[in-house]
Amino acid sequence: MKKIIVGLCMVLGLTLVGCSQTDWDAASTISVFTRDTSSGTRSGFMSGIGFDAAESSDDVLVDGFVIKDNTGILSSVETDEYGIGYVSLASYQPEKVKGVAFEGVEPTIDNVVNDSYGLKRPFNFITRLDGDYLSEREEQIVEAFVAYMFTIDAADIITEEGAVPLESTQSWDDIKADYDVCQLDNSEITISFGGSDSLESIAMALSTAFSPKCGNFIAEHNHTGSSDGYKRTQGEEKDGDNYKSIGFASRPFKESEQSGPGSTRAQLAWDAIVVIINKTNIVDSLTADQLKKIYDGSFTSWEQLID
Repeated sequence: MKKIIVGLCMVLGLTLVGCSQTDWDAASTISVFTRDTSSGTRSGFMSGIGFDAAESSDDVLVDGFVIKDNTGILSSVETDEYGIGYVSLASYQPEKVKGVAFEGVEPTIDNVVNDSYGLKRPFNFITRLDGDYLSEREEQIVEAFVAYMFTIDAADIITEEGAVPLESTQSWDDIKADYDVCQLDNSEITISFGGSDSLESIAMALSTAFSPKCGNFIAEHNHTGSSDGYKRTQGEEKDGDNYKSIGFASRPFKESEQSGPGSTRAQLAWDAIVVIINKTNIVDSLTADQLKKIYDGSFTSWEQLID
C-alpha cells in the first residue's frame, strides 16, 4: 500500500509531482465521474482520449461510475480525495479543484489559442428557423443578439468567462443602427436560452449585457445539455414547454442536427475540457491512454498510475 505523507515527493511517470500535505492513500479506488451521453463535454472528452465508444454508451465505462452535470462534478471532486472528472474550461474553478495537464500541456486559454492543448472543442449555437418564433419581435431580437455575439464587446465577455472568442473587428455601436428592434421597449418579450450547460455562464453573461442594449428583453435560461440545443429550437421538442429561442452546443452539430439551413447555426468560440482531481491528489499530468484506462476500468486505483 502506498501512502503519500507530509513532506514526501514522488515522480509520476515522467511528471514530477509536489510534496503532499495530507495522508493520501494511492491504493484507494479511483472515484470516476462523468457527464451523461447528451453532453457535448462528454463527447469531446471521450473522443479526445480515444474512447469513442463511450461517447454514446455507458456500458463500456468502469463499474461504479457516477453521472453528474458540470456543477455536480466540480463539487464531487472537490470533496472526494480520490475523484476524477472533467469540466469545461469556462466552468473550471482552480480554487476548488486541481486541473491536470493533458499530455504534458496545461489547460489554459493561451494553449487553446496556440493549439497545443489537445482537449479542445468548439462552442456553437443554433436558432429557430425563420418565421418559427412566437412573435416577429422575438425573432428580430434573436437576430440582433446573434450579431452582438460577434462583436468585440461580446468577445471581451467570452474571454472573461474562460473561453476563446473568434476574431472580432466591430463593436455593437458600429452595427446597432441595423437593428431597429433594439430601439423599442422589449421589456415584455422573453428570449429563451438553452442547450449546453458548459455555455450557461457565457450565455447568461452575454444576455445580461445585451438586454439593456436592446429594449430590456427578459432573458430566460434553462441549460440541460448540448443535444437539447437542437431539440428545443429545431428538433422534436421545439414547441411547448421546452421551447427555446436559441440553443448552444459544446460540440460540433451532428449530421442529424443539420437539417435546417446553415444560416441558423454557427461557432461562437473555442473551449478546452479540463481533467480535474482533488487538490490533495499528487498527480500533475495524465495522458490520453491513462485517462482511457481509468474510464474503461483498466486502472482502478491511483497507484497503478504511479508504478
